[in-house]
Amino acid sequence: MTRLPAFALFAAIINAAGLPIYIYAPKYYADTYGVSLTALGALLAALRLVDVVQDPVLGWISERLDKGKALAVTCGAVALALAMLGLFAVPPPMAPLWWFGITITALFSAFSFLTINFYAQGIAKAGAGGEGHVRLAAWRETGALLGICVAAIAPTLLIGAVAAPFAVFAWGFAALTLIAAAVMWTEWKGRTVAEATPIRTIIADPITRRLLLLALVNATPLAVSSTLFLFYVDSRLQAPGWEGPLLVLFFLAAALSSPVWSALARRFGAKRVLLAAMVLAVASFGYTLRLGGGDQMAFAVVCVLSGASIGADLTLLPAMFARRMATVSPNGGQGFGLWSLVNKLTLAFAAALLLPLLEQAGFRSDGESTAGSLTLLTWLYAGVPCGLKLLAIALLSATRLEDG
Repeated sequence: MTRLPAFALFAAIINAAGLPIYIYAPKYYADTYGVSLTALGALLAALRLVDVVQDPVLGWISERLDKGKALAVTCGAVALALAMLGLFAVPPPMAPLWWFGITITALFSAFSFLTINFYAQGIAKAGAGGEGHVRLAAWRETGALLGICVAAIAPTLLIGAVAAPFAVFAWGFAALTLIAAAVMWTEWKGRTVAEATPIRTIIADPITRRLLLLALVNATPLAVSSTLFLFYVDSRLQAPGWEGPLLVLFFLAAALSSPVWSALARRFGAKRVLLAAMVLAVASFGYTLRLGGGDQMAFAVVCVLSGASIGADLTLLPAMFARRMATVSPNGGQGFGLWSLVNKLTLAFAAALLLPLLEQAGFRSDGESTAGSLTLLTWLYAGVPCGLKLLAIALLSATRLEDG
């Protein structure tokens, strides 16, 4: 029997190491060690080239793990914890940019390995029916979003309360990671390993290709807004100190909406419900273009609405993909290797293109930014995601899925 709370806890830990760290780490290294945004963006983009090879290989390995899977995943969790400590709790023993590169590479490699195995295991646990995938996804993604909420607010709550807030966060994360790995241990056992599916077979499936393209386009707005969120609140809204509460509002709305989207999908179909959520995202991003200094209360409403729309993205799209993998590649390892790669490419786009653009336009994280760079920040933060969401709506509308 699948213990859904164990899946929720493990999802919380994995995702606490993903998106929130991408929000905080570049700004932390820019503010603490004076590393330029352009250098950080270039490095993050270069590291994504590693993922092009690494993630499919990790998927290949995942499909061939059987009795040793529990141990392998636990080792991956230990590596994740150590990488987080290196990133935030250990003073760089070399040039901060290179230390950032080493630790963030280790962190996201462990993150990829755990994510691929975790989602692939969900295929075996949920079975072939669509309802099982949506139900598991509701628990999994609610846990994931709650983990993101905690990771998003913890550093800001610790600032001023302790001498080294990010180091304390890293130690707390490491401890909880080991607990989650222990709780999840039995869930890796007893899985019948199907014959590994060649990656060319997965890519040859037209629905799989369309879902991967949809994931790329639809996830990029979240990568863009996450990368620029702290800069937007601090510099454009001129609301320093609001970053933590607004982040929590955003991710809490996503977490609380996840079971609702799941229930609606079971009644009306995942595709229809996801399209409605995308329209909500376009409306919220469009309204954000009107905001400026002192509009943090209006932006709080935007955070609730856009967060709710993200809850649908993170719940329904993985469930759609998992359901397709149950047919195309029952092991799921290489399929979710591609899924992991696609999602990390969105973060590469945000880091490689947007951060250098802002810096070249005159943006400075110390508050000495030009008026033009602040206008550009608004359009990058809200305008780019709005256009991408419209493209995602067109792609999803043209995609034929089993549940309509």
